[in-house]
Amino acid sequence: MTTKPGNTPPVCSYEGSDYQARFWDSANRRYEDAVETIAIERLFNQGGQLLLELGAGAGRLTQRYKGWNRIVLLDYSRTQLQQARERLGDSDNYIYVAADIYKLPFVNGLFDGATMIRTLHHMADTPQTLSSVRRVMAENSQFLLEFANKRNLKSIMRWLLRRQTWSPFSPEQVEFVELNYNFHPKTIIKTLAETGFENENVLGVSFFRSDWLKNHIKHERLVSWDARLQPSRLFKGYTPSIFTLNRAEGPSEVPAQGDFFACPICSHPLAEAKKTQICPGCSHEWQYDQGIYEFRINPEK
Repeated sequence: MTTKPGNTPPVCSYEGSDYQARFWDSANRRYEDAVETIAIERLFNQGGQLLLELGAGAGRLTQRYKGWNRIVLLDYSRTQLQQARERLGDSDNYIYVAADIYKLPFVNGLFDGATMIRTLHHMADTPQTLSSVRRVMAENSQFLLEFANKRNLKSIMRWLLRRQTWSPFSPEQVEFVELNYNFHPKTIIKTLAETGFENENVLGVSFFRSDWLKNHIKHERLVSWDARLQPSRLFKGYTPSIFTLNRAEGPSEVPAQGDFFACPICSHPLAEAKKTQICPGCSHEWQYDQGIYEFRINPEK
């Protein structure tokens, strides 16, 4: 479902969706899940105090981020966050936030880590997305970003055989289905630099994303092959999924003690209070219900 949350680009909402059950639990995606976990463990093993998981969905990957004291699970879909809460429980280690990534409801410089896996491909405005993420990150904090690569081998073959009109080698992003985008790796690395991130590492992931291969070759063998190839310089720019590790460059604001959230309308600081709050700056009421903070400006009913 497409929705327009205020004066920002449209977002792809999974409200009311059975995405976790249909796409992951009941589908043949054990291989993708395993190789993404390997990439996360290989790149993102520093740990810290407070992690922001952007596009957390139903919490499929949350427990794979090791060494973090607390994790904020952010998603535009309240349905997905409810499923995550059922999976992970109502613990002080997890904070569930329904919000728009373009208008992140946090004070500047709050997080010392962030991840965005299988989410950027739903974002129409990449520079605005990454600038929003950079604003809420502390200086030298780590950002793990995955994106869908338009320059993958399948796309190249389809283009050579004239089965697709767009070139996998052109720099612009391509929208192959409404609010579903593929990106050129060089364009993403350039945009990261322009929005305040220094790229530190890149891995190609899901080398063998093919139903035929998954059905005819043992799962363990495919995963082992993928793990060996991920650091390869030869092929990593041609996989359907690319993982990048980035560091926030330059100074960041240091939040005042007690400040956590920031009103998405007027930016006034708000506490992490586990209750509904009235913003002192604009008088908007931000609800806290069933363990989930509601910071969507125009939430679906």
